[in-house]
Amino acid sequence: MGLHTAVRLAQAGYTVVATMRDLAKADALLAAASEAGVALDLRALDVTDPDAVTEAVAAVVADHGRIDVLVNNAGRGSVTTLEQLTDEVLQAQLDVNYLGVARLTRAVLPHMREAGRGRIVTVTSVGGAVGQPFADAYCGAKFAVEGLMQSLAPVMARFGVGVSVVEPGPVATSFVANVDRGAVAGDPREVASIDAGPYTELVRAYLRRSASTFAAAQSAADAARTIVEAATTDDWRFRWQTSEAATAFVGLSLSDPTGAQVFAHTSTWLASAPDQV
Repeated sequence: MGLHTAVRLAQAGYTVVATMRDLAKADALLAAASEAGVALDLRALDVTDPDAVTEAVAAVVADHGRIDVLVNNAGRGSVTTLEQLTDEVLQAQLDVNYLGVARLTRAVLPHMREAGRGRIVTVTSVGGAVGQPFADAYCGAKFAVEGLMQSLAPVMARFGVGVSVVEPGPVATSFVANVDRGAVAGDPREVASIDAGPYTELVRAYLRRSASTFAAAQSAADAARTIVEAATTDDWRFRWQTSEAATAFVGLSLSDPTGAQVFAHTSTWLASAPDQV
């Protein structure tokens, strides 16, 4: 999603500073930019390093004079239930999905506030509105960042800065392959090999359901269109979804004051079909 967002924003006339932890993995991004006929200012950045964040924002302002748009897109996943989650995994989720977003946003706010304009777009997830089985750490961090951004939005609006979140559903990227599985042993592509102790059968049912969902996942290019729209439109709003399915899914929670609707829906994810027991 970050790749397509960077290229589309450059095509729209923005000077794009694209950051990534490891510049050795930039080949796909550079190839996409070249094919689209655009140039990107590519820089290394680890959002979990507070000093690096401060230095990166200062360097962009020094080199380009201002920051009009910030897109927070870094993220990592986790598939483990709370009993089996270590403090290290919990902290890693917060460091990227919450604290990294907070650091970068905080660093650009003075520049946008003083300019009296700007747009901050944070890519969260439908998991930032609907808690999901075995995504305890991930959804917890995404809920936190949505609360942060929703609290910030009305304040920064007084200074001409629009703050939004974008909530993708399943998207066909390498994100799932890089999920931290913690105490869940085995190859997730071979569900029968999964071992999660007392949670084994529940995890297997969840992974079967996830495989089916991601088989029909939205493309990263399609999801990026919504990110770019949120970053550039004059018709600002706080919450965006990248597909009709994502809109329907977050609606389970956003229209559910008791929580019963979400609980009933996600509980079905843990039920094995008779021939899968």
